[in-house]
Amino acid sequence: MTVYVDDAVWPWRGRRWAHLMADTLEELHAFATLLGLPRRAFQDRHSGAHYDIDTALREHAITLGAVPISRHRDRELVKRVIARAKLQGRGLAE
Repeated sequence: MTVYVDDAVWPWRGRRWAHLMADTLEELHAFATLLGLPRRAFQDRHSGAHYDIDTALREHAITLGAVPISRHRDRELVKRVIARAKLQGRGLAE
């Protein structure tokens, strides 16, 4: 099982943000807890099951073992991770 973090490219409130996603929801929530994220920060809307994290927290997540993925370098992997997150958000995958 793997936890992924994409590039921090989304600007909001003066910072850049990334998405924290995982192969399973259980692993995603456990890793988010490890990062100190509250469960209320979990998002499972149309964009898929994820947590938004800023650049500093992204670096910490990578230090703890999250796999950095890039829409520029890892297109096929990113597509698979996002597709899985969307299924998780719809309750169709663990």
